[in-house]
Amino acid sequence: MKRATRIAGALAAVAVITGAAGTLSACGSGSDGGAGSGPEQVTFWGSWSGDQAKQLQRQADAFNESQDEYEVEYVGQELVEEKLLTALASGSVPDVVLWDRFATPLYVPKNALAPLDEYIEADGVDVAQFYDQAMGELVVGGETYGLPLLVDNRSLFYNADLLKEADVEPPTDWAGLKAAAEAATERDGGKLSVAGFALDDPGLFNIWLKQAGGQMFSDDGTATAFNSPEGLEVLEFWKGLLDAGVYEPGFGEGVDSFAEGKLALKYDGPWALTALDEADVDYGIVQPPVGPDGDQGAGMGGFGLVIPQGAQNPDGAWEFMKWWTTEPANGVDFAKISGWIPANMEAANDPYFTKDDRYQAFIETMEYAQVRSNTPGASDVEGKALIPALERFLGGEIDARTALAEAQELGDRILADNAQ
Repeated sequence: MKRATRIAGALAAVAVITGAAGTLSACGSGSDGGAGSGPEQVTFWGSWSGDQAKQLQRQADAFNESQDEYEVEYVGQELVEEKLLTALASGSVPDVVLWDRFATPLYVPKNALAPLDEYIEADGVDVAQFYDQAMGELVVGGETYGLPLLVDNRSLFYNADLLKEADVEPPTDWAGLKAAAEAATERDGGKLSVAGFALDDPGLFNIWLKQAGGQMFSDDGTATAFNSPEGLEVLEFWKGLLDAGVYEPGFGEGVDSFAEGKLALKYDGPWALTALDEADVDYGIVQPPVGPDGDQGAGMGGFGLVIPQGAQNPDGAWEFMKWWTTEPANGVDFAKISGWIPANMEAANDPYFTKDDRYQAFIETMEYAQVRSNTPGASDVEGKALIPALERFLGGEIDARTALAEAQELGDRILADNAQ
């Protein structure tokens, strides 16, 4: 017999408003397909669009062809987490969501996600098959709210032709990164024509901070810790890159400068592989350069699959999740069309990855990559306090000390508000 929600969709939607958390239970039916009425529909939301949306639908189609009980359809949504809250209030939610695991501690208290422990126990799913840190991002208060799907880290991509022309090797530390970036930078009449390094993502500050030997939050998670000598060292290094002219904010905006041969070095993830291979650019990938004292630093990001509170077809959503995440071959198949690394460790160590030079650095980096903090409010500290301040710093509006101080002040208030 199919399992479904203990509380019907409409009641679960009410629970969101009243603050009562619903659960999934092994009784009833979440969607009345009816004999002979065809497969039950499963609505799949995510923020991916364009070619990435097509990749997700191809994977959903593979699931649809593997059985005849459910039919999954992907529907792209901008700002999917915020859109989900709106849908919860109206009682019209999707069945399964491609979920940024980092957001889990922020949305569980909003009663946006359904706990899945009953499903996991009933089907004997071994959560040890997933990268431990990725799995941990989906556990809040001892309850499990999703299954890890994809993992990533940002490793260092280099344009082999540009580095060869500059007579430099792929860098392994900060000093080498700066030297290689300067050597590969080109200007035409004073105008930047080839950037040595893309300093375009202040959201990567956390991995630079690890490389500098610092940390984002205090050990007990009650305060920020990035306004520190190590944090200042990161921003001073960034300023040194900008002062050296290896990058200018806005360079190559709207195009893939790396694929076009106008960018020598950049941090990027496995999702970039498919497009780069199609562009036929000669590139390589190495682990992130270590900091001044030899500290390694990398962030483990990626997505999971979750079932929202009030989903009309949680059973179908669960079967889709289980098929994709716990059967290694399905994770490998998705990598072949998307470039992403599965969160299932058996799948991630498939020869498709281990015998491919493109993935070697990612798999090696995964050994020490760390997920971001699951402290309540941590995602807002980055998104609302730190990154905006860093953007102003990169734009030359404020200096490094001011940026870190302002981000600390707002960030500490955000943590305090979430602790109440």
